[in-house]
Amino acid sequence: MTQPTGTETLWVTEEALTRLQEELDHLKDEVRPDITAKIAAARDEGDLKENGGYHAAREEQGKTEARIRQLEDIIRRAEVGEKPADDGVVEAGMKVTIRFEGDTDTETFLLGSREVLSLDSAVDLDVYSPTSPLGAALLGKKTGDSASYEAPNGSTISVEIVDATPF
Repeated sequence: MTQPTGTETLWVTEEALTRLQEELDHLKDEVRPDITAKIAAARDEGDLKENGGYHAAREEQGKTEARIRQLEDIIRRAEVGEKPADDGVVEAGMKVTIRFEGDTDTETFLLGSREVLSLDSAVDLDVYSPTSPLGAALLGKKTGDSASYEAPNGSTISVEIVDATPF
């Protein structure tokens, strides 16, 4: 699985983009000022070396600021599009089920962005980028087609597309 590189366009629905923007607004308008107030209150207590509340608030601030930067980056790179057609053709935004050659088990994953998946915490799927070796090999193929890709260790892996439906 690969993560976006920071310049990769992210396919999102209008609904997903709205939820990302709402999270960003909440963090900037409500969470950030609350943490700032906690830090100020903890500073007023005196010695910062022994002040657990101060250190906890600073850690929370660091995590919040990192998430704000991440959301800003996602929103900047987001490309709004409709859900892909339910035509069995593999593209970004699809839930894809594959079977590795010589195996009877299947594996299902989202071909797209981890950020889109994180908007629905009830879904437990792996995520593969369309630019990953597996993702790139599957793009444009249909249910029933086979595809091959080169694994990081240099071996060629073949898979059969069992199903592809919009996420």
